[in-house]
Amino acid sequence: MTHPLFEKHRGTLDAALNAIATRGYWSAYPEMPSPKLYGETATDDGKRAFEAHLGKPFELNQPGQTGWHGGEASPYGATLGVTYPVCDHEALIAAGLEAMKGWQTVGAEGRTGICLEILDRLNKQSFEIAHAVMMTTGQGWMMAFQAGAPHAQDRGLESVVYAWREQSFVPAEATWEKPQGKNPALVMKKHFQIVGRGIGLVVGCGTFPTWNTYPGLFAALATGNAVIVKPHSNAILPAAITVRTIRAVLAENGIDPDLVSLCVAEKRATTQALATHPAVKSVDFTGSNVFGQWLIDNSRQAQVYAELAGVNNIVIDSTDSYKAMLGNLAFTLSLYSGQMCTTSQALFVPAGGIETEDGHKSYDEFCADLAKAIERFLSKPEVAHAVLGAIQSADTFERIDLANSGALGKVVLASSSLENPDFPNAKVRTPVLLSCDAGDEKLYMEERFGPISFIVKVADTAAGIALSERVVSTHGALTVGVYSTRQDVIDAMTEATWRSKVALSINLTSGVFVNQSAAYSDYHGTGGNPAANASYADSAFVANRFRVVQRRYHA
Repeated sequence: MTHPLFEKHRGTLDAALNAIATRGYWSAYPEMPSPKLYGETATDDGKRAFEAHLGKPFELNQPGQTGWHGGEASPYGATLGVTYPVCDHEALIAAGLEAMKGWQTVGAEGRTGICLEILDRLNKQSFEIAHAVMMTTGQGWMMAFQAGAPHAQDRGLESVVYAWREQSFVPAEATWEKPQGKNPALVMKKHFQIVGRGIGLVVGCGTFPTWNTYPGLFAALATGNAVIVKPHSNAILPAAITVRTIRAVLAENGIDPDLVSLCVAEKRATTQALATHPAVKSVDFTGSNVFGQWLIDNSRQAQVYAELAGVNNIVIDSTDSYKAMLGNLAFTLSLYSGQMCTTSQALFVPAGGIETEDGHKSYDEFCADLAKAIERFLSKPEVAHAVLGAIQSADTFERIDLANSGALGKVVLASSSLENPDFPNAKVRTPVLLSCDAGDEKLYMEERFGPISFIVKVADTAAGIALSERVVSTHGALTVGVYSTRQDVIDAMTEATWRSKVALSINLTSGVFVNQSAAYSDYHGTGGNPAANASYADSAFVANRFRVVQRRYHA
């Protein structure tokens, strides 16, 4: 019998299946925080729900609790004061393994239905989650709402849909009949059981605690596994809200809520112990190359899905929309102060300049014009604060100061501090633009996370394309772009991205930006270069998270 929640959400499931097959625009969850879409009281209700967490212990009723831990520091300078349960990781693993028994029993349809119900419930909490994301990451409100809530939920649903599609290819049973000539045929009855591989560990990041967490969380959960969410130490609240909602929906449907738990780790050693535990069979990670490589090297018992650092870049050859191109780049480099894994860091510009509809622009003119475009874009305080947000990490501050000093190249546009009237203690910095030669590889050929970008002078467009390919192949990238009015240049750049295996954006001048990725349509990462060994999302992201165990007997 079909699970009732599978039937309840079948419309959403079918529409999402169609979306991943056609790759057109579709979203299950409205991205605008409108009372007409989320209810007249949703805004106030969500803020009150967020504020109710502040200054209190966050109860989860998990096994093995040994104490409490907090310490999140808001980039906006607000006091959060939330403490979270610290639980023995061995107790969480043991409880998760026990809970997997009941989770397997409900079958793929049941798991899919319950996951869809969880996402529907999370969508109803979008305002609460958005406030939690904003105040822990430093994202501006609109970005925190969109990326932190509905877009993250879309990415979670995307994983569930891929997981369902892959599991639905496996029949529950079959009759196997082999002819034997004149003798009676051989007849066997076969049954095929989908089973989860074990515990899924999801290690969250400090800048996108839901958007980067939901794909792995729901991919592991939907394929039959228990999940332990280990959040970043400065972005625990969005993960805690998510885990509590999941546990509530599981309990309502007769599933042991310990199937999903939150592991607040005071020391990296705890995360390392989890990641190397024999029961942990998948690890999802977004973050630094150093720890990501450690996981790949040491989590030998698990499949590691890692999104690491890279050097995203854009080759600028020519344009017939110069002002619009500069505006698009200004937004790209300013959005969330460059604290995105998809933000462009290096712009490769020919030494001889570029051709535009306004005539030839020299390399120096382009540098100056881009600096002016950024200043103009951020000239209105309300726009600047909405787009920039706040700086999440002290390490990013240090990098900005280093760039401002001129140690990383000639300063074309210095970063400055802004005062946010709504949050007097917010840490807000504008982008810094640097100029350097292509030969100065030590300056730009590593990720400088934050609002730091390099305008790299290359010999010509062909050299820029070759450099882009080499950067992606050796250091990785999630996004690259090209601006050109010449088809041969676009073709050459396209072929370079096929070889280096990276997503390409061509001549973006309107309301789509190279650092944005749409669920169901865009593949976030290819898994083909050093920036990521997996994609959000494709069949490969889910298919290795479950196994098929058969039994057979003579009919």
